[in-house]
Parts: sequence; structure tokens; C-alpha cells
Amino acid sequence: MSEVIKVPDIGGGEGEVIEILVKEGDTVEAEQSLVVLESDKASMEVPCPKGGVVKSIKTKLGDNLKEGDSLIELDVASDDSKAEPEKSAAKEPAKESEPKQEEKKPAKPKGEQKQAASKSEPVKVPDLGSDAGAKVIEILVSKGDKVEADQSLLVLESDKASMELPAPFAGVIESIEVKLEQDVKTGDLIMHMQVQGEADDADDAEPEAAAEAASSSPEPTSEDKPKPAQSKTQDADTPPPVGGPSREGAKVHAGPAVRLLAREFGIELADVKPSGPRDRILKEDVQQHVKAVMKQQKGAPTAAGGSGIPAVPEVDFSRFGEIETKDMTRLQQAGATNIHRSWLNVPHVTQFDLADISALEVFRKDQKAVAEKAGVKLTILPFLLKACAHVLNEQPGFNVALAPNGKQLIQKKYVHIGFAVDTPDGLLVPVIRDVDKKSLLQLAGEAAELAEKARNKKLGADAMQGACFTISSLGHIGGTYFTPIVNSPEVAILGVSKATMQPVWDGKVFQPQLMLPLSLSYDHRAINGAAAAQFTKRLGELLGDIRSMLL
Repeated sequence: MSEVIKVPDIGGGEGEVIEILVKEGDTVEAEQSLVVLESDKASMEVPCPKGGVVKSIKTKLGDNLKEGDSLIELDVASDDSKAEPEKSAAKEPAKESEPKQEEKKPAKPKGEQKQAASKSEPVKVPDLGSDAGAKVIEILVSKGDKVEADQSLLVLESDKASMELPAPFAGVIESIEVKLEQDVKTGDLIMHMQVQGEADDADDAEPEAAAEAASSSPEPTSEDKPKPAQSKTQDADTPPPVGGPSREGAKVHAGPAVRLLAREFGIELADVKPSGPRDRILKEDVQQHVKAVMKQQKGAPTAAGGSGIPAVPEVDFSRFGEIETKDMTRLQQAGATNIHRSWLNVPHVTQFDLADISALEVFRKDQKAVAEKAGVKLTILPFLLKACAHVLNEQPGFNVALAPNGKQLIQKKYVHIGFAVDTPDGLLVPVIRDVDKKSLLQLAGEAAELAEKARNKKLGADAMQGACFTISSLGHIGGTYFTPIVNSPEVAILGVSKATMQPVWDGKVFQPQLMLPLSLSYDHRAINGAAAAQFTKRLGELLGDIRSMLL
């Protein structure tokens, strides 16, 4: 039977239809998104409450919809889902009979109001409507900024919506407790604000002022409404579009679909000129911006002229046979961007060498029982971590970063080492801190824990930052040598391939030895070839006789 799907509760107000995600004849599942609505403060995807086939679409792009407006007509197998709306409808009258909490709130004496005005107030994430949380993608204020009530503080983005969080009251930003790309959920602390006296007095005195006006005072005082007066003064100076945010700094107003498109093109939304209502950036604005950039690049000198990189030609592969286009995961896209940036900016050189790990392998197997008793598995990785940390201390020229001006080296006094972990969604590089201060068993346990978190998508952003050096091991797969790409701003990375038995001349006869291939890529701006050869030579010595690390 047919059923009309309507706009659910969207928190009051209206939302403009900025994208329709289905078409007539589509088969949709429960919770599949139908349209994207955008209001002054948020853009959200409206899910389908049940599965079925789209019979007709009742709205169009640009329509302003509110709760209860029709979205689509859906052919469904049964109408069992009516029970739930009827239940909630039956509960509605009961809500109206509940006493309002505001009536129970006792009025504060004026002395207490002024005292409260000067204290620091926490600002937390309001109810996001789900337990999934969201990511901080823009911070719109700075420490020391004076903000008005309802002024946007930051922008959050989840899988279904992007939203601007408004200030719950007027005041001054005392501290910002979150950072970009941080995941937050309902109730998390985001800021501390120093509350403004006038704003607090006005809020607390509002019920009293209303009562006095009704009984005796015909004229409200100026203290009864300070916030509207302040807003008008500000608007007079720099009037933003009605209901829309200002575009100061990097603040922009765009929906999730537009933000995704901008990320795919690799452009900054702050650079795009908006054409939508309330200073909003539309998909067409992003497309026009990309066209303008491409046109500008087309007129620039080509690689043959000494600058610029010719673009890879676009090929229609379907001409040659059947194809399937698959979207890269967000992790794969981010990894591709980072690798491309490093490859273009770092002059790579790779030093190859072999390390004899025959004695190390015997020792590793002998310590298997000790490791199992400690609850860890002793692989070759802890030995590589420990040996690399030792060489980094001996050769501090590898434990540096190039200053942005290109004229200085930043020497690091700590030894944090990252190791690459292959996950179903792409490559992650968790970081073990203070490797030089930890035992082999500690390193084995920490590496296993971080790798497990990476594969289960539980690895926080902090756990992948701060590395001085990276190890990328392909020993479990095979191969001989490869050229790993330096994970800038680090200046070197060690590639490790599969160890194999090889004949080694001992001066009299060839002896079978277990040889480990090493591939050290380095930034030639910071490290010269002689230093790189010394690094791999010394690393081979330490791996050949791990007792030398104790000297």
C-alpha cells in the first residue's frame, strides 16, 4: 500500500531542500536518507522511517519544509509502523499537562546576579540526537573573543548532518577545550566562557520585569533588553545576510554534501564565493570555483616551459570493457593526499642494505616462553623499534624536522617512532612514545595494542601524531626492497622486507645466514648520503648482535 512520508521533528523552524537523494522507482531501506534540509544553524539528512519503493516525490529543490510536510509517497508492504506514531501521538497531550520547570525556578537577589555574572561558565555539546557523536570541522571563535548569545562557536559534522553550535549565553571566550578533527559527543566540554554581567542580569530579571510590567510599570527599563540593542548595533556596522552567519576568518556556511564535494576537489571552502541565501555556499559555487582554478592553470606555463605539472588525461575505460567505480574511503583519500604532498615536497633518496639477523632470530625464539608469560608475542618489530631508537640517539641528525623557512633544523629531544598498520580501510601509522626508554616486552605489548585499535577503528588522532621516524614492514608479505615515502615532516623512514636465508662468505666458506633487507628513504635536504649509509650500517650491526645496545 502507499504511504506519504513526512518531515519528522527537526527541532522547530523550517529547512530548505538543498538536495534530493532518491528518485521515483528507487527501492529504499529503513534509515536510508531521502533529502538534505538546511536551516540557519544546521543541515541534516532526513531518513526514511521504513523500507519500500519511491512512488512519487512531493517536494523539489528550494522548497522550505517544516515538521509534517510531505516528502515522498512510498509503496510499503504493510502499515505495521503506524503503531509507533500513534503511540507517540497518544503521549503528546500528557506532555502539555506537565508543569513547566521554569515556573519553579526561584528568583535570585540582585547581589547574587552580579556575583554570578563574573564567574567562569562551562559550555558543553548539546543533545546531538544520537550516540554516534560528531567531528569538529571548524572553530569560529578565538580565546578572548566577545560573543553574543546564539552566536555560532564551532561547526560539527556527523555522518548525517553538519551543524553550528550556538553560544548559550553572552560572554568572553576564556578557553577552548577542543581542537580541529576532534570527535565529540553530547555533554562533552568544548569551552569556558566568562559570563557578561549585563547579559546575566537581563536573563535572570526577565520574569520579574514581565510581572512588574503587568502590574505597575508601563515602561520597561533599558536593562530589560540589552541583548537586542547590542545585536542591532553590531548589525548596523557590518550587516550580514538575515539569519546567516558572518564570514569572518575561515567561517563558512555550507551543507554536508557541499563540504564533501569540496574535500573531494581538495579546495578550501573559505576561498569559494557563496551565491546561496544567507551567504551559503552551494554545489554550483564549488563547481564554478574549480572551473575558474582550472582555467587559470590552463593559461599558466606548462612543464615544458619550466613550471607546472601536466594533468593526467581523463580516460573513458568503459570503452575497453566492463568497469566498476568504487569510492575511496575517507582514510584512503586522506592518506593519498598526505603521500602526494610528501612526494612532491621531499627530495627522496633511498639507501639499501642487508642485516644479518641469524643470532637475533635464535634469541627471539628462545624468549618465546618468557614473552608468553608476560602476555605478549615477541615479533621482530620490537627489536627494530629498539635498534632504530638507539641509532636515532647516536645520530641525532635523523631526529630532526625542517623549519618552515627552510633555513633551520628543529632538533627533537625525544624518540617517538611510528609503525605502519594495514587496515581494511587504508594505512594507519600509530606512534609509540619514548621508545628508547622501554623494554622489548613493553614495546611488543604496546605495538600489539595500538595495531588492534587501528584495525578496529578505535585509534584516536593523538595516537598518530608526534613521530620522529617511521618503520614500514612488509616482512609478513614478501619482496626484497622497496622505496618507502618519507612521512613529512619526518626526514627518514625505514622499509623492511622479508628475511631470507642467503649464502654469506665468512672468509673461508659460504655460510647460510638469515638476511633482512633494509630500505632507508630520507629527505636529502636534511640528510646526506654518507650519513644514510652510516645509519643502515650501524642498524645492521645492532640487529646482528643486540647485546651491543647495552654498551
